Amino acid sequence: MTLTLNGESLKVAENLNTHDLIVQLGYENQRIALEVNEVIIPKSQHTKFALNEGDICEIIKAVGGG
Repeated sequence: MTLTLNGESLKVAENLNTHDLIVQLGYENQRIALEVNEVIIPKSQHTKFALNEGDICEIIKAVGGG
């Protein structure tokens, strides 16, 4: 299926959940915020939240500093 990730088209496997996407993209164990179709998905829901064809995803990586 095809998603939009941070403004770019991305082909991924069918039946993917948000945790699977995070692992596939290499963001596992990193501080990120995940939004799907303008809704923030809490980390506690990542393994339960299924992605669908055409979903619009945004991943924002937290950066420390000052």
